[in-house]
Amino acid sequence: MIERENYLKEIRPFYDENLIKVITGIRRCGKSILLEQIIHELKKKVKEDHIIYINFEDVEYSDIVDFKDLNTYVVNLIKDKEKYYLLFDEVQLVEKWEKTINSLKATKNVSIFITGSNSNLLSGDLSTLLSGRYVKFRIQPFMFSEVCKIKKQKNYEDMFFDYLKWGGMPQRFRFEGEKEIRTYLSDIYESIVMKDIIKRFKIKDIDLFNRIMEYIMTTPSQIFSAENLVNYFKQDNNRAISKETIYNYLEYMCSALLISKVDRYDVRGKRILNGKYKYYLTDLGLGRIMNVSKKEQLGAYLENVVYNELIYRGYDVKIGSLENGEIDFIALKDGKKEYYQVCFQIGDNDKINEREFGVYKKIIDNYPKYVISMDKFDLSQDGIIHKNIINWLLENNK
Repeated sequence: MIERENYLKEIRPFYDENLIKVITGIRRCGKSILLEQIIHELKKKVKEDHIIYINFEDVEYSDIVDFKDLNTYVVNLIKDKEKYYLLFDEVQLVEKWEKTINSLKATKNVSIFITGSNSNLLSGDLSTLLSGRYVKFRIQPFMFSEVCKIKKQKNYEDMFFDYLKWGGMPQRFRFEGEKEIRTYLSDIYESIVMKDIIKRFKIKDIDLFNRIMEYIMTTPSQIFSAENLVNYFKQDNNRAISKETIYNYLEYMCSALLISKVDRYDVRGKRILNGKYKYYLTDLGLGRIMNVSKKEQLGAYLENVVYNELIYRGYDVKIGSLENGEIDFIALKDGKKEYYQVCFQIGDNDKINEREFGVYKKIIDNYPKYVISMDKFDLSQDGIIHKNIINWLLENNK
Protein backbone atom coordinates (compact mmCIF):
# COMPACT_ATOMS: atom_id res chain seq x y z
CA MET A 1 0.00 0.00 0.00
CA ILE A 2 1.49 3.34 -1.00
CA GLU A 3 0.81 6.56 0.86
CA ARG A 4 -1.25 8.95 -1.25
CA GLU A 5 0.58 11.99 -0.01
CA ASN A 6 -0.74 14.27 -2.75
CA TYR A 7 -4.26 13.89 -1.33
CA LEU A 8 -3.27 13.71 2.33
CA LYS A 9 -1.50 17.06 2.18
CA GLU A 10 -4.71 18.62 0.80
CA ILE A 11 -6.91 17.12 3.52
CA ARG A 12 -4.59 17.51 6.57
CA PRO A 13 -5.33 21.23 7.13
CA PHE A 14 -9.00 20.28 7.64
CA TYR A 15 -8.54 17.37 10.09
CA ASP A 16 -9.74 19.41 13.05
CA GLU A 17 -12.11 21.75 11.23
CA ASN A 18 -15.87 21.66 11.63
CA LEU A 19 -16.24 21.51 7.84
CA ILE A 20 -17.48 18.16 6.53
CA LYS A 21 -14.73 16.47 4.51
CA VAL A 22 -16.35 14.91 1.43
CA ILE A 23 -14.10 12.46 -0.43
CA THR A 24 -15.46 11.42 -3.81
CA GLY A 25 -14.18 9.22 -6.58
CA ILE A 26 -15.04 6.49 -9.02
CA ARG A 27 -15.64 3.06 -7.53
CA ARG A 28 -12.49 1.20 -6.42
CA CYS A 29 -10.15 4.14 -6.90
CA GLY A 30 -8.75 3.91 -3.36
CA LYS A 31 -11.02 6.02 -1.15
CA SER A 32 -11.18 3.41 1.63
CA ILE A 33 -7.41 3.08 1.69
CA LEU A 34 -7.11 6.85 1.92
CA LEU A 35 -9.43 6.84 4.95
CA GLU A 36 -7.22 4.18 6.55
CA GLN A 37 -4.20 6.42 6.00
CA ILE A 38 -6.04 9.37 7.57
CA ILE A 39 -6.93 7.20 10.57
CA HIS A 40 -3.29 6.14 10.89
CA GLU A 41 -2.27 9.80 11.09
CA LEU A 42 -5.06 10.66 13.53
CA LYS A 43 -4.00 7.88 15.91
CA LYS A 44 -0.69 9.68 16.45
CA LYS A 45 -2.50 12.49 18.28
CA VAL A 46 -5.99 11.23 19.14
CA LYS A 47 -7.24 8.59 21.54
CA GLU A 48 -8.24 5.53 19.57
CA ASP A 49 -11.72 5.41 21.11
CA HIS A 50 -12.31 8.94 19.77
CA ILE A 51 -11.98 7.71 16.19
CA ILE A 52 -15.14 6.10 14.85
CA TYR A 53 -14.84 4.41 11.47
CA ILE A 54 -17.71 2.70 9.64
CA ASN A 55 -17.50 1.06 6.23
CA PHE A 56 -21.11 0.61 5.18
CA GLU A 57 -20.15 -2.10 2.68
CA ASP A 58 -18.97 -4.22 5.63
CA VAL A 59 -21.65 -6.72 6.70
CA GLU A 60 -20.77 -5.91 10.32
CA TYR A 61 -22.73 -2.67 9.91
CA SER A 62 -25.63 -4.09 7.90
CA ASP A 63 -28.04 -3.24 10.71
CA ILE A 64 -27.44 0.47 10.08
CA VAL A 65 -29.93 1.04 7.29
CA ASP A 66 -31.18 4.57 7.87
CA PHE A 67 -30.23 7.86 9.53
CA LYS A 68 -31.89 6.91 12.84
CA ASP A 69 -29.81 3.74 13.13
CA LEU A 70 -26.66 5.66 12.30
CA ASN A 71 -27.40 8.40 14.82
CA THR A 72 -28.10 5.90 17.61
CA TYR A 73 -24.92 3.96 16.88
CA VAL A 74 -22.65 7.03 16.87
CA VAL A 75 -24.21 8.89 19.79
CA ASN A 76 -23.82 5.79 22.00
CA LEU A 77 -20.08 5.85 21.27
CA ILE A 78 -19.60 9.51 22.20
CA LYS A 79 -18.81 9.51 25.94
CA ASP A 80 -17.39 12.99 26.60
CA LYS A 81 -17.06 16.50 25.23
CA GLU A 82 -13.65 15.98 23.59
CA LYS A 83 -13.49 16.01 19.80
CA TYR A 84 -14.45 12.79 18.03
CA TYR A 85 -13.40 11.93 14.51
CA LEU A 86 -16.13 10.26 12.46
CA LEU A 87 -15.21 8.53 9.21
CA PHE A 88 -18.06 7.09 7.16
CA ASP A 89 -17.15 5.07 4.07
CA GLU A 90 -19.76 4.73 1.29
CA VAL A 91 -22.23 6.70 3.40
CA GLN A 92 -24.77 6.90 0.56
CA LEU A 93 -25.79 3.32 1.42
CA VAL A 94 -27.56 4.70 4.51
CA GLU A 95 -31.03 6.07 3.80
CA LYS A 96 -31.23 9.84 4.43
CA TRP A 97 -27.69 9.78 5.81
CA GLU A 98 -27.46 13.57 5.53
CA LYS A 99 -29.90 14.06 8.43
CA THR A 100 -27.52 12.39 10.86
CA ILE A 101 -24.46 14.12 9.40
CA ASN A 102 -26.09 17.54 9.78
CA SER A 103 -27.29 16.75 13.30
CA LEU A 104 -23.91 15.51 14.51
CA LYS A 105 -22.16 18.51 13.00
CA ALA A 106 -24.56 20.90 14.74
CA THR A 107 -24.76 19.26 18.16
CA LYS A 108 -21.52 17.38 18.82
CA ASN A 109 -17.81 18.22 18.96
CA VAL A 110 -16.90 16.20 15.88
CA SER A 111 -14.81 16.22 12.73
CA ILE A 112 -16.62 14.32 9.98
CA PHE A 113 -15.20 12.58 6.92
CA ILE A 114 -17.49 10.90 4.38
CA THR A 115 -16.79 9.06 1.14
CA GLY A 116 -18.99 8.00 -1.73
CA SER A 117 -18.63 6.42 -5.13
CA ASN A 118 -21.03 8.92 -6.69
CA SER A 119 -24.81 8.41 -6.85
CA ASN A 120 -26.59 10.74 -4.42
CA LEU A 121 -23.38 11.81 -2.72
CA LEU A 122 -21.91 13.12 -5.93
CA SER A 123 -25.03 14.74 -7.26
CA GLY A 124 -25.50 18.44 -7.67
CA ASP A 125 -27.74 18.27 -4.59
CA LEU A 126 -24.79 17.91 -2.21
CA SER A 127 -24.91 21.53 -1.06
CA THR A 128 -28.61 21.11 -0.32
CA LEU A 129 -28.15 17.82 1.53
CA LEU A 130 -25.37 19.15 3.74
CA SER A 131 -26.62 22.27 5.45
CA GLY A 132 -23.59 24.40 6.18
CA ARG A 133 -20.16 24.30 4.67
CA TYR A 134 -18.13 21.36 3.41
CA VAL A 135 -14.94 20.77 1.46
CA LYS A 136 -14.79 18.22 -1.33
CA PHE A 137 -11.80 16.23 -2.55
CA ARG A 138 -11.90 14.14 -5.70
CA ILE A 139 -9.72 11.02 -5.62
CA GLN A 140 -8.47 9.47 -8.86
CA PRO A 141 -7.02 6.07 -9.69
CA PHE A 142 -3.25 5.79 -9.41
CA MET A 143 -1.21 8.25 -11.43
CA PHE A 144 1.83 6.94 -13.32
CA SER A 145 4.23 8.16 -10.61
CA GLU A 146 2.28 6.09 -8.07
CA VAL A 147 2.35 3.06 -10.37
CA CYS A 148 6.14 3.30 -10.47
CA LYS A 149 6.22 3.17 -6.66
CA ILE A 150 4.12 0.00 -6.75
CA LYS A 151 6.08 -1.75 -9.47
CA LYS A 152 9.51 -0.76 -8.15
CA GLN A 153 11.01 -1.27 -11.60
CA LYS A 154 13.36 0.89 -13.63
CA ASN A 155 11.98 0.15 -17.08
CA TYR A 156 9.70 3.17 -17.08
CA GLU A 157 8.77 2.86 -20.74
CA ASP A 158 7.35 -0.66 -20.38
CA MET A 159 5.43 0.43 -17.30
CA PHE A 160 4.11 3.47 -19.12
CA PHE A 161 2.72 1.46 -22.04
CA ASP A 162 1.14 -0.94 -19.55
CA TYR A 163 -0.40 2.09 -17.79
CA LEU A 164 -1.56 3.50 -21.12
CA LYS A 165 -3.28 0.21 -21.83
CA TRP A 166 -4.73 -0.85 -18.49
CA GLY A 167 -4.89 2.36 -16.47
CA GLY A 168 -4.33 2.83 -12.76
CA MET A 169 -7.22 1.26 -10.84
CA PRO A 170 -5.38 0.19 -7.66
CA GLN A 171 -6.47 -3.42 -7.32
CA ARG A 172 -5.76 -4.28 -10.94
CA PHE A 173 -2.05 -4.44 -10.00
CA ARG A 174 -2.78 -7.63 -8.06
CA PHE A 175 -3.22 -9.42 -11.37
CA GLU A 176 -0.53 -10.28 -13.90
CA GLY A 177 -2.39 -11.79 -16.86
CA GLU A 178 -4.40 -9.69 -19.32
CA LYS A 179 -7.39 -12.00 -18.98
CA GLU A 180 -7.55 -11.48 -15.21
CA ILE A 181 -7.06 -7.72 -15.53
CA ARG A 182 -9.77 -7.46 -18.16
CA THR A 183 -12.16 -9.49 -16.01
CA TYR A 184 -11.50 -7.31 -12.97
CA LEU A 185 -11.98 -4.06 -14.89
CA SER A 186 -15.12 -5.42 -16.55
CA ASP A 187 -16.60 -6.12 -13.12
CA ILE A 188 -15.89 -2.54 -12.00
CA TYR A 189 -17.36 -1.15 -15.21
CA GLU A 190 -20.55 -3.22 -14.91
CA SER A 191 -20.93 -2.19 -11.28
CA ILE A 192 -20.60 1.50 -12.13
CA VAL A 193 -22.97 1.34 -15.08
CA MET A 194 -25.65 -0.74 -13.40
CA LYS A 195 -25.60 0.69 -9.85
CA ASP A 196 -24.54 4.29 -10.40
CA ILE A 197 -26.16 5.09 -13.73
CA ILE A 198 -28.86 2.74 -15.03
CA LYS A 199 -30.42 2.04 -11.63
CA ARG A 200 -30.13 5.58 -10.29
CA PHE A 201 -31.42 7.36 -13.39
CA LYS A 202 -33.94 4.65 -14.27
CA ILE A 203 -32.68 4.23 -17.84
CA LYS A 204 -35.03 2.06 -19.86
CA ASP A 205 -33.30 1.92 -23.25
CA ILE A 206 -30.19 0.16 -21.98
CA ASP A 207 -29.05 -0.85 -25.46
CA LEU A 208 -29.01 2.76 -26.66
CA PHE A 209 -27.21 3.89 -23.51
CA ASN A 210 -24.56 1.19 -23.95
CA ARG A 211 -23.99 2.21 -27.57
CA ILE A 212 -23.42 5.84 -26.62
CA MET A 213 -21.23 4.75 -23.73
CA GLU A 214 -19.12 2.60 -26.06
CA TYR A 215 -18.70 5.50 -28.47
CA ILE A 216 -17.48 7.86 -25.73
CA MET A 217 -15.25 5.29 -24.01
CA THR A 218 -13.49 4.28 -27.23
CA THR A 219 -12.98 7.79 -28.65
CA PRO A 220 -11.48 9.83 -25.80
CA SER A 221 -9.90 13.25 -26.28
CA GLN A 222 -12.07 14.08 -29.30
CA ILE A 223 -14.25 17.15 -29.79
CA PHE A 224 -17.72 15.78 -29.24
CA SER A 225 -20.64 16.70 -31.47
CA ALA A 226 -24.10 15.50 -30.50
CA GLU A 227 -25.25 16.28 -34.03
CA ASN A 228 -22.70 13.86 -35.51
CA LEU A 229 -23.86 11.13 -33.15
CA VAL A 230 -27.50 11.77 -34.04
CA ASN A 231 -26.63 11.40 -37.74
CA TYR A 232 -24.60 8.25 -37.03
CA PHE A 233 -27.54 6.52 -35.38
CA LYS A 234 -29.88 7.69 -38.10
CA GLN A 235 -27.70 6.51 -41.01
CA ASP A 236 -26.04 3.38 -39.64
CA ASN A 237 -28.67 2.15 -37.21
CA ASN A 238 -31.82 3.67 -38.70
CA ARG A 239 -32.63 4.93 -35.24
CA ALA A 240 -33.88 8.35 -34.18
CA ILE A 241 -32.33 9.88 -31.09
CA SER A 242 -32.53 13.40 -29.72
CA LYS A 243 -29.62 15.61 -28.70
CA GLU A 244 -31.27 16.03 -25.31
CA THR A 245 -31.11 12.28 -24.70
CA ILE A 246 -27.45 12.18 -25.68
CA TYR A 247 -26.50 15.03 -23.38
CA ASN A 248 -28.52 13.52 -20.53
CA TYR A 249 -26.64 10.23 -20.90
CA LEU A 250 -23.32 12.07 -20.98
CA GLU A 251 -24.21 13.90 -17.76
CA TYR A 252 -25.02 10.57 -16.13
CA MET A 253 -21.58 9.26 -17.14
CA CYS A 254 -19.94 12.38 -15.70
CA SER A 255 -21.96 12.03 -12.50
CA ALA A 256 -20.58 8.51 -12.09
CA LEU A 257 -17.08 9.93 -12.70
CA LEU A 258 -16.46 7.56 -15.59
CA ILE A 259 -15.64 10.57 -17.74
CA SER A 260 -14.95 14.29 -17.35
CA LYS A 261 -16.37 17.03 -19.54
CA VAL A 262 -13.94 19.82 -20.41
CA ASP A 263 -15.06 23.21 -21.69
CA ARG A 264 -13.53 24.91 -24.71
CA TYR A 265 -12.22 28.40 -24.02
CA ASP A 266 -11.91 31.14 -26.63
CA VAL A 267 -8.34 32.33 -26.01
CA ARG A 268 -8.79 35.70 -27.70
CA GLY A 269 -12.40 36.33 -26.75
CA LYS A 270 -11.75 35.10 -23.22
CA ARG A 271 -15.04 33.25 -22.87
CA ILE A 272 -16.34 29.70 -22.59
CA LEU A 273 -17.68 28.29 -25.85
CA ASN A 274 -20.94 26.38 -25.48
CA GLY A 275 -22.03 23.40 -27.54
CA LYS A 276 -18.81 21.49 -28.16
CA TYR A 277 -16.76 19.83 -25.48
CA LYS A 278 -14.12 17.18 -25.01
CA TYR A 279 -14.55 14.16 -22.80
CA TYR A 280 -11.72 12.35 -21.04
CA LEU A 281 -11.74 8.96 -19.33
CA THR A 282 -11.11 8.81 -15.61
CA ASP A 283 -9.20 5.58 -16.25
CA LEU A 284 -7.95 4.33 -19.60
CA GLY A 285 -8.27 0.72 -18.48
CA LEU A 286 -12.06 1.05 -18.33
CA GLY A 287 -11.97 2.32 -21.91
CA ARG A 288 -9.75 -0.60 -22.94
CA ILE A 289 -12.34 -3.23 -22.03
CA MET A 290 -14.78 -1.54 -24.42
CA ASN A 291 -12.25 -1.35 -27.25
CA VAL A 292 -12.08 -4.83 -28.72
CA SER A 293 -11.54 -4.20 -32.42
CA LYS A 294 -10.96 -0.47 -32.89
CA LYS A 295 -7.52 0.85 -33.74
CA GLU A 296 -5.50 2.21 -30.83
CA GLN A 297 -5.35 6.00 -30.68
CA LEU A 298 -2.05 6.48 -28.89
CA GLY A 299 -2.02 10.26 -29.33
CA ALA A 300 -5.49 10.51 -27.80
CA TYR A 301 -4.47 8.24 -24.93
CA LEU A 302 -1.44 10.42 -24.19
CA GLU A 303 -3.66 13.49 -24.19
CA ASN A 304 -5.99 11.74 -21.74
CA VAL A 305 -3.06 10.90 -19.44
CA VAL A 306 -1.86 14.52 -19.46
CA TYR A 307 -5.37 15.78 -18.64
CA ASN A 308 -5.70 13.43 -15.64
CA GLU A 309 -2.24 14.39 -14.42
CA LEU A 310 -3.03 18.11 -14.59
CA ILE A 311 -6.22 17.55 -12.58
CA TYR A 312 -4.21 15.49 -10.07
CA ARG A 313 -1.76 18.37 -9.73
CA GLY A 314 -4.61 20.69 -8.86
CA TYR A 315 -5.10 22.62 -12.11
CA ASP A 316 -8.37 23.86 -13.53
CA VAL A 317 -8.20 22.70 -17.15
CA LYS A 318 -9.80 24.05 -20.32
CA ILE A 319 -9.39 23.38 -24.04
CA GLY A 320 -7.95 26.44 -25.81
CA SER A 321 -9.81 27.49 -28.95
CA LEU A 322 -8.10 29.72 -31.53
CA GLU A 323 -9.40 31.09 -34.82
CA ASN A 324 -7.64 28.44 -36.91
CA GLY A 325 -6.34 26.04 -34.33
CA GLU A 326 -6.56 24.63 -30.87
CA ILE A 327 -4.42 24.41 -27.75
CA ASP A 328 -4.86 21.02 -26.13
CA PHE A 329 -4.92 22.41 -22.60
CA ILE A 330 -4.94 25.71 -20.76
CA ALA A 331 -4.07 24.87 -17.14
CA LEU A 332 -4.93 27.42 -14.44
CA LYS A 333 -3.70 27.37 -10.84
CA ASP A 334 -3.16 30.02 -8.19
CA GLY A 335 -3.75 32.82 -10.68
CA LYS A 336 -1.13 31.47 -13.07
CA LYS A 337 -1.54 29.92 -16.49
CA GLU A 338 0.26 27.22 -18.50
CA TYR A 339 -0.34 25.93 -22.03
CA TYR A 340 0.09 22.32 -23.16
CA GLN A 341 0.24 20.62 -26.54
CA VAL A 342 0.31 16.81 -26.59
CA CYS A 343 1.20 14.44 -29.41
CA PHE A 344 2.53 10.90 -29.58
CA GLN A 345 5.75 11.56 -31.49
CA ILE A 346 7.30 14.43 -33.42
CA GLY A 347 10.66 13.03 -34.56
CA ASP A 348 11.96 14.78 -37.67
CA ASN A 349 8.49 15.31 -39.13
CA ASP A 350 8.41 19.01 -40.03
CA LYS A 351 4.64 19.02 -40.46
CA ILE A 352 3.99 17.70 -36.95
CA ASN A 353 6.67 20.00 -35.55
CA GLU A 354 4.98 23.03 -37.07
CA ARG A 355 1.55 21.89 -35.91
CA GLU A 356 2.56 21.39 -32.29
CA PHE A 357 4.96 24.31 -31.87
CA GLY A 358 3.53 26.67 -34.48
CA VAL A 359 0.14 27.00 -32.80
CA TYR A 360 1.82 29.00 -30.04
CA LYS A 361 2.64 31.78 -32.51
CA LYS A 362 -0.97 32.88 -32.12
CA ILE A 363 -0.57 33.40 -28.37
CA ILE A 364 1.28 36.55 -27.42
CA ASP A 365 1.39 36.32 -23.62
CA ASN A 366 4.43 35.17 -21.64
CA TYR A 367 2.94 32.25 -19.72
CA PRO A 368 4.84 28.91 -19.95
CA LYS A 369 4.16 26.88 -23.09
CA TYR A 370 4.84 23.15 -23.28
CA VAL A 371 4.83 20.39 -25.88
CA ILE A 372 4.58 16.87 -24.38
CA SER A 373 5.40 13.75 -26.43
CA MET A 374 7.14 10.36 -26.37
CA ASP A 375 10.24 11.80 -28.07
CA LYS A 376 13.43 11.24 -26.07
CA PHE A 377 15.35 14.17 -27.54
CA ASP A 378 14.77 17.72 -26.34
CA LEU A 379 13.02 19.58 -29.17
CA SER A 380 12.49 22.85 -27.26
CA GLN A 381 12.46 25.94 -29.48
CA ASP A 382 11.55 29.63 -29.47
CA GLY A 383 10.96 29.62 -25.71
CA ILE A 384 8.54 26.69 -25.98
CA ILE A 385 9.53 23.86 -23.63
CA HIS A 386 9.46 20.30 -24.94
CA LYS A 387 9.27 17.43 -22.47
CA ASN A 388 9.21 13.66 -22.74
CA ILE A 389 5.91 12.55 -21.21
CA ILE A 390 7.46 9.97 -18.89
CA ASN A 391 9.96 12.49 -17.53
CA TRP A 392 7.17 15.03 -17.12
CA LEU A 393 4.97 12.58 -15.22
CA LEU A 394 7.82 11.71 -12.87
CA GLU A 395 9.42 15.13 -12.49
CA ASN A 396 8.04 15.71 -8.99
CA ASN A 397 8.93 12.23 -7.80
CA LYS A 398 12.61 11.91 -8.61
